[in-house]
Amino acid sequence: MDEYITLAHGSGGRKTSELIGNMFKKYFANEFLTADDAAVLPAPAGKIAMSTDGFIVSPFEFPGGNVGKLSICGTVNDLACMGAKPLYLTCAFVIEEGFPTAKLEAIVRAMADTAKEAGIRIVAGDTKVAGKGQVDGIFITTTGVGQILEGVETSGANAKPGDKIIVTGDIGRHGTTILLARDEYGIEANVTSDCAPLWGTVESMLGVTKELHVIRDATRGGVGTVLYEIAEESHVGICLDRSAVPVQDAVSGVCGMLGLEPLYLACEGRLVVFAPAETAEELVRVLREGKYSGEAAVIGEVTDEMQGRVRVRTAIGSETLLPPPGGELLPRIC
Repeated sequence: MDEYITLAHGSGGRKTSELIGNMFKKYFANEFLTADDAAVLPAPAGKIAMSTDGFIVSPFEFPGGNVGKLSICGTVNDLACMGAKPLYLTCAFVIEEGFPTAKLEAIVRAMADTAKEAGIRIVAGDTKVAGKGQVDGIFITTTGVGQILEGVETSGANAKPGDKIIVTGDIGRHGTTILLARDEYGIEANVTSDCAPLWGTVESMLGVTKELHVIRDATRGGVGTVLYEIAEESHVGICLDRSAVPVQDAVSGVCGMLGLEPLYLACEGRLVVFAPAETAEELVRVLREGKYSGEAAVIGEVTDEMQGRVRVRTAIGSETLLPPPGGELLPRIC
């Protein structure tokens, strides 16, 4: 393999074949990975969920992951939020001319490792090489298909007054990690992205109850944006207990220095779950036994008051409105 990606790698000729054979087939090999124009796949029974997402994170490597790991987690987690077991995934790469081949291999390896952990098969893909300066390093788009488990029906419109709101771990780490990785502020802090595939987390909750009204992954815009989205979609009010929201000390420290709100910082391994109050305690217990949800907590409840609004109960017992998310949330992560 060449040391750097060249335009010839995207021409469709010998260099393209070498890249596909020595890189993508090497790591993505499985019984369904196709060399034809489309993968031929067994159809799952019942309903399916399908999701697509683009990933252009800068920098493409960060503590806790890289754009490859992120591209698998993002799509797997979107499927999981619909109660769907991840099955198949396609991926498309746009790579900048001059991108180091060793870096590409690390990204592809991370995708393969994460897909294996998530139980999803990469079955087809596409590669394009753009001229120098046309893209920032590497862009990846993934599309996933999953099988919705029988009896599961989640939606942002399903939150009900009385529901408890659970977050599956500490918040704001991914956004803080990306901000620090850019080294624009000269701040040093030990923060690692929470980037993780979460089908196992959802599956553990479904073992307790299939009556999970809403599941959302708190990516761009963080937990605060998710809460406002659900409040509007379900026409309900939300009361958030600020002292119950788990935030790492390092994340709080960075936010304090820069005037950022952890509730609006991106997560890549955290779910926000709306579930009936009678099941909340058992859900949290099960979550705390999981690989990626050891700090799960009930952080609030759904009410029929002040529909479309998110109220925050402070540590001293007073209440205030959480400011709605702005037009441009910082740091911009993609």
